[in-house]
Amino acid sequence: KFEFTNVKCIAYDLEFTDFKHCYLKSVNRTYKYVSIKARLFQTPVTKVRFILTLYKRFNGYRPFMYNVSVDVCKFQLNRNVNPIMKFFYDIVEPYSNINHTCPFNEDIVLEKLPVAFVNHRITDVLPFPEGDYLVETNWIAYDIKRVVVKFYGTLS
Repeated sequence: KFEFTNVKCIAYDLEFTDFKHCYLKSVNRTYKYVSIKARLFQTPVTKVRFILTLYKRFNGYRPFMYNVSVDVCKFQLNRNVNPIMKFFYDIVEPYSNINHTCPFNEDIVLEKLPVAFVNHRITDVLPFPEGDYLVETNWIAYDIKRVVVKFYGTLS
């Protein structure tokens, strides 16, 4: 069973983007979700690179299995080109507004991504071994690192 333990959002360029909110909410013992809203101040955004790195905790977080980099604009044109990124994208896509090609003209939103949906994807669709995980996402626009979002979770 997967459980979120934390989410952290870091904006490196506050003139380009900032977070309106970034939190993990526990409604009750069985319903937890993640919500993030990143405000874009310099739209339209037409050149975006995304780096996803999976870490597993072994005396600190160590890289584990995946370190994937994609050009977001090209990926949105053909999502089947990168099956690893498509697996992770399919987790957030139903709950976000990043489901279109470039340019990005509005704030980026991940709204109420439920832990139950993530649990199904990483236990039934593609099983992962038990442990503590960190999924780190780096968002690079115009070749400048703008944002890092870190999702922490435990699979037991």
